[in-house]
Amino acid sequence: MDGTTTTNGTNGTEGTGLSAKGTRLNRRGLQTRQHVLRVAVSCLATGGPESVSANLVARQAGVTWGTVQHQFGDVDGLWAAVLDFVAVEGGPMLDHMPDQTDLAERVDAVVEMLWRALDLPISRAIHQLRTALPQDRGELEVAFPRTARAIAAWDVHWAGAVDTAFAGLDVDRVRLARVRAMLPAAMRGLRVEHGMSTYLDIEEARIGLRDAVTAYLSS
Repeated sequence: MDGTTTTNGTNGTEGTGLSAKGTRLNRRGLQTRQHVLRVAVSCLATGGPESVSANLVARQAGVTWGTVQHQFGDVDGLWAAVLDFVAVEGGPMLDHMPDQTDLAERVDAVVEMLWRALDLPISRAIHQLRTALPQDRGELEVAFPRTARAIAAWDVHWAGAVDTAFAGLDVDRVRLARVRAMLPAAMRGLRVEHGMSTYLDIEEARIGLRDAVTAYLSS
């Protein structure tokens, strides 16, 4: 099992340099942690619902369940760490904020960036994980409290990204909040349809979505 050196710090185990018991990970321990997290993302991104398995992650990473417990504590800790890892490794979904002065062009830029981001392995991994977790928020918070907090942090980040993306434009904040809530689901739906045998013109659907959002924010 990977080693640690003890620290007297009071940081929680969410810190990427700490084991589940709050001890400071040495270089080997940090390498093991990064390896397990990368394998977890790969498993989630390439598999179906059955891929959301901590035991599968351990097997694919070539580590024991004891190592997973040492690093993350339990399944909840592992999934929370995966979400935190993706946030750091993948960076913000909107890396380059659009600066177009025209609302339609700004909406088009945001839709395009989100379209590309949703095809990344990290996005597929997050989708797979969230699909397998309890859908009821109360149940999720009881069964996976740390994972629930990590998901909430992602949602806060998305809200901030959208606010930044539309900064400087005269749009109604209530309507923008509704677009913020709707857009990821609409784009995921188009992504799913794009990956199926379909007679729909996905590009035309994206244009329609862009025009609808622009009209809604313009009115």
